[in-house]
Amino acid sequence: MHCTFETLFSSYFMAISFLGLSANAQVPMAEGEANANETSRQAPKLNERILSSLSRRSVAAHPWHDLEIGPDAPNVFNCVVEIAKGSKVKYELDKKTGMIKVDRVLYSSVVYPHNYGFIPRTLCEDNDPLDCLVIMQEPVVPGCFVRARALGLMPMIDQGEKDDKIIAVCADDPEYKHYTDIKELPPHRLTEIKRFFEDYKKNENKEVAVNDILPSSTAFEAIQHSMDLYGEYLLQTLSK
Repeated sequence: MHCTFETLFSSYFMAISFLGLSANAQVPMAEGEANANETSRQAPKLNERILSSLSRRSVAAHPWHDLEIGPDAPNVFNCVVEIAKGSKVKYELDKKTGMIKVDRVLYSSVVYPHNYGFIPRTLCEDNDPLDCLVIMQEPVVPGCFVRARALGLMPMIDQGEKDDKIIAVCADDPEYKHYTDIKELPPHRLTEIKRFFEDYKKNENKEVAVNDILPSSTAFEAIQHSMDLYGEYLLQTLSK
């Protein structure tokens, strides 16, 4: 959603109108103050500095469309975190508003093994951005974004539909930033990740199949493909 200067400017006056004021209206005063002061105070005039910042759309940015993927993609890219490591709450992006909403609490006795989210300005065959699991030391707040480096691609089928995941590490975490390929991670770490996605929907009677994790070169190709799909969709939309 793109907010123009005119839209924000009109919203300002709509808010003032709702309050029953005008831009230069006098602020109502208490009776005692009114008797003490013959001249009423004027409401603050429009601040050019504030209006200038609003015109740059500093609010209402959509994390899927307004956040850049990053100059080093597909190797290193921005990832918007929806779900923190250790959480049992399935947060997800609300595509209409750009806000993070609670989709559900997981039905199984499992928690997300690592921070989980999506790569902005990508598009997959399921009409969602490309999913990404980011391995790092600490859980982070849902809605923030981190720089991530792709290590591999985990092919996954969720209820008969392709739902692949990028496995990555945080590019700014000193414990993990030197990893460059999935084979460098401990085998047990990969087993845990696969097992989580195999089990997390079992109590919902939903079938998920997870295949062996593929190397970083395959992950780069998948990210580039999703970037291209997003670009094609954008061009088609603009041409209509």
